[in-house]
Amino acid sequence: MRHGHGSTVDAMLRRSARRTPTRVAVEYGARSWTYGELDDAVSRAAALLLAEGLAPGDRVGAYGHNSDAYLIAFLGCARAGLVHVPVNHHLTGDDLAYVVGQSGSALVLADPGLAGQLPPDARVLPLRDRDDSFLTRLAATPPYDGPGPSAEDLAQLLYTSGTTALPKGAMMTHRALVHEYLSAITALDLRPGDRPAHALPLYHSAQLHVFLLPCLAVGATNVILDAPDGDLLFDLIEAGRVDSLFAPPTVWIALANRHDFATRDLGGLRKAYYGASIMPVPVLERLRARLPDLALYNCFGQSEIGPLATVLGPAEHEGRLDSCGRPVLFVEARVVDERGEEVPDGTTGEIVYRSPQLCEGYWGKPEETEEAFRDGWFHSGDLAVRDADGCFTIVDRVKDVINSGGVLVASRQVEDALYTHEAVAEAAVIGLPDERWIEAVTAVVVPRGEVTEEQLIAHVREKLPSFKAPKRILFVTALPRNASGKILKRDLRDRFGRT
Repeated sequence: MRHGHGSTVDAMLRRSARRTPTRVAVEYGARSWTYGELDDAVSRAAALLLAEGLAPGDRVGAYGHNSDAYLIAFLGCARAGLVHVPVNHHLTGDDLAYVVGQSGSALVLADPGLAGQLPPDARVLPLRDRDDSFLTRLAATPPYDGPGPSAEDLAQLLYTSGTTALPKGAMMTHRALVHEYLSAITALDLRPGDRPAHALPLYHSAQLHVFLLPCLAVGATNVILDAPDGDLLFDLIEAGRVDSLFAPPTVWIALANRHDFATRDLGGLRKAYYGASIMPVPVLERLRARLPDLALYNCFGQSEIGPLATVLGPAEHEGRLDSCGRPVLFVEARVVDERGEEVPDGTTGEIVYRSPQLCEGYWGKPEETEEAFRDGWFHSGDLAVRDADGCFTIVDRVKDVINSGGVLVASRQVEDALYTHEAVAEAAVIGLPDERWIEAVTAVVVPRGEVTEEQLIAHVREKLPSFKAPKRILFVTALPRNASGKILKRDLRDRFGRT
């Protein structure tokens, strides 16, 4: 077999399989795969996909829930030189048709229960396990023995979450992803003896590329779950089958709010990773108080950079609970003003990146690519402050800063103040049009007890200057969010801006 450059996703797995062929690589439900078995299945998956008439460079959509089949299909695409296109399994209708059509996917691997949502002209191959499924067909398919991809080839079109506009397909090469895997391994202290749970959707870059693939690279045993179910997670931790977990703040909030959080034996959880959106400091303090020996890691970044850009490690949390840490191994970051000039430490500006982890641009969107990649740097859209020690703190998204009476208010600061009230389960702060204030600071709150609008406004005024306090409190039963846990403030502005 003639392989391409060693800096490829498929070569990473092949090295792990040769190093520890009999170690268990993946567990999913009742099935498990050793590294040797996984590597063989990936070669068969590559052959199966190419036998469907696909050619290297063709795009293959993946529209399914978490499973071992989903992982094997991604790795099979990588080995065959195909471009994997993960599709949010919540998408339907025009949104789904947009991603499939804009990517030009020649084939879509889909769970049987989801396939009916696809556009009628989409070519579909079943993904999940049943008589005509992807895994069942692997056993009858000889392993692929052809040329592998090169490091510069595209491995994936990683669509942005689309919280502010139509999603864009970030073009990720094999080389970019492998650089990101090494950054994740070093910054997150990933080790062969780890037993991580992978509970967030694998179509999302954080779970797949910050955790599952880097953990495969080091030879860990990976437990893939359908979803971050609290009962199952606590059972797995107590049984010693899982010792690390990545989850967005919304999931950690839910776990910390469980009635049995204070009584279950969770000492086996050694490492807790959070990211995808800003963790409220009061919630972080609650986790630390309950599990003082837990190593906490704040992971920050975005799809275009693979997605890991900065990490706040366990030793750096003291005194910096609101920080996202320092840039990882292969990332250079700085804070700039509107002219693109670097600002002094302690000054708010936009955080920009330069890195071999970065995507090659956006698929089929040259204007958006030119706008985002300027002067050799990727412009993130995040407002940040860098301190004298080189640590970054994210203040807000550029689009989420509120102009209240001509004064800029960071929504995160108001949210942190709200989370210190015991009756606040979740909160999102937005700006709504207002004749007097331009934008009125407005808090959308999910309560977990009896509380009034007046009480919450008074509580924030005790913590912050009065001009930063919400002018209104809107109570809801749940906040809209995407599958990565990011709260969709655009949806809140659209919903309440009309009332």
